This record gives sequence, C-alpha cells and structure tokens, in this order.
Amino acid sequence: MQPVEMIPAGRVGRMRNHLRECIRTLTGKDQVDGIEIANLVRLIATKYESMGEPYNPTANISGPRWGLLLRLLSEEDQGNANVTPTYLSRCQHVSKNTISALLRGLEDQNLISRHLDPDDRRIFRIRLTSNGHRTIREIAPQHIERLNQLVAGLSPQEQAHLTHLLAKLYRSMVEATQSMEVE
Repeated sequence: MQPVEMIPAGRVGRMRNHLRECIRTLTGKDQVDGIEIANLVRLIATKYESMGEPYNPTANISGPRWGLLLRLLSEEDQGNANVTPTYLSRCQHVSKNTISALLRGLEDQNLISRHLDPDDRRIFRIRLTSNGHRTIREIAPQHIERLNQLVAGLSPQEQAHLTHLLAKLYRSMVEATQSMEVE
C-alpha cells in the first residue's frame, strides 16, 4: 500500500483520500488497492473516450463510429470483410439498437454499405466503402498522434511498463472471471 504522503495532490489525491476514508468506514480496513485501481482505470477510460475521438471537423465521426470503422477494417484485414450487425454488436459491447443507429449514421456518410446476405435474405452484411477506407487513412494519423500525446507525460519505459501491467491485470481479471463461472 502506498504511504499517504505519496498520494498526489490535487483532485486525484483528494479523491483517493476520500475513497480510502469511505472504505475504512465501511469495512474497517485500510486495504483499498483493488477499488482504487478500478476507480483509476474507470477515470482513465472516461478521459480517453472524451479526448480520444478522432479530431477532424470535416469528417464528423464520433468515437463510437470511429471504433466501428476500425473494427470493420480489422475484420477486413483478417479476411472477414462482410460481418453482421449482431456480430458487430457483440464485438463493440453495445446493444443491437445502438449498433443499428451507428451503422445507419455511417451509411448516411457513405462510409459503409449494407447488403443482404445471398444465402439468408434476413441477414445484412456490412462492409467499408472506398470512402470509408479513404476516411480512415486520412484520420488515423491525427488520431494516433492525439492518443500518443495523452501518454506523453510517461517515458517510453514507463509506457511499456504500464502496458505490461495493464495486460497482466486484464489477464488476471479474465482468469478470475472464468474461475467464478466454473464454481
């Protein structure tokens, strides 16, 4: 556990101190690392979402639409160029209604196309248009630079270490979740 004097000043420090006091009051324990890490990960994720949308005023692409375009490109690169809305909904962790709205918006922007599956006419297949490919190529360098700027306060070694620790935390969480499902 980090000594209290090492807690950073400012908003994050005040939040951490408040969290520690709340946990002590609720449990009588000082061990708050799990909830503290979860809280920081949530704060970082929220900040990334708000700052991580691709900045290109002419493209008018929200963060969720951008994520969907990148998913479609990734699927295409893996030889799966015609995916279904249901598949995308699962991959993006959003409801079918949300995926439908996102797809409709991307289709209106001529970034994707929908086609009925020739074998099952109840299913639509989604793919990037040439305009979608061009838009990704135009926006991606700016977007990647912007995300890199968000971690510029860390040295390359610290970035690598953080990436390693976050991947390790993720694997640990997956394993814990799997063992809970078995019980």
